[in-house]
Amino acid sequence: MTQLLLEHGAATAAQLGAELGLSPAAIRRHLDAMLADGDVIAREQVVHGQRGRGRPAKVFRLTESGRRRCGTHTYDGMATAALRWIAGHFGPDAVGAFAAEQVAALEARCRAAMEGAGDDPLARAEALAGALTEEGYAANASTIASGGQLCQHHCPVAHVAAEFPQLCEAETAVISRLVGTHVQRLATIAHGDGVCTTHIPAQPKPSVSSVRTDND
Repeated sequence: MTQLLLEHGAATAAQLGAELGLSPAAIRRHLDAMLADGDVIAREQVVHGQRGRGRPAKVFRLTESGRRRCGTHTYDGMATAALRWIAGHFGPDAVGAFAAEQVAALEARCRAAMEGAGDDPLARAEALAGALTEEGYAANASTIASGGQLCQHHCPVAHVAAEFPQLCEAETAVISRLVGTHVQRLATIAHGDGVCTTHIPAQPKPSVSSVRTDND
């Protein structure tokens, strides 16, 4: 299916099913999985002229991460080579500065998408998960006994970050600033874990002070 989308540029589920000989249900399962992984995006099909009844079909197109899975690009190798050059000439701090600059645009887009999320870190984490999903990270947030947890099921730079953890560190710093509290990275795809997991500690509840009256 990925190869077909690469060849055609975009296709509907019906077109993919016809070429692959798969049932609509099977096509939907594959496409749902690819959407969750951030490998495809879906848009309503543009129909020129008079449109028939019913909702327009969705057209599916590969994302950049989906194209990279096809092995048609050498971005990872080029990025790794570039960071090795930076580290060799200017040291690891320069790699960290580069990583921080690279995630600055992501931080700005996510912050804009989180407007209206309020001040509660867990609510902000849920809003951030939605923003990161739009960026292709397939993220979700959940409440746990010790606070909250932000999970990213896809990492666009996992292969590069495996050698240069500064990329993960810069991303963690962004998450901390966006949710408005200290966070802790528990697992990363770059280090071989299945999911990037960030822990958001529970916030202490304000103490209830005694109320003084005029008779006190």
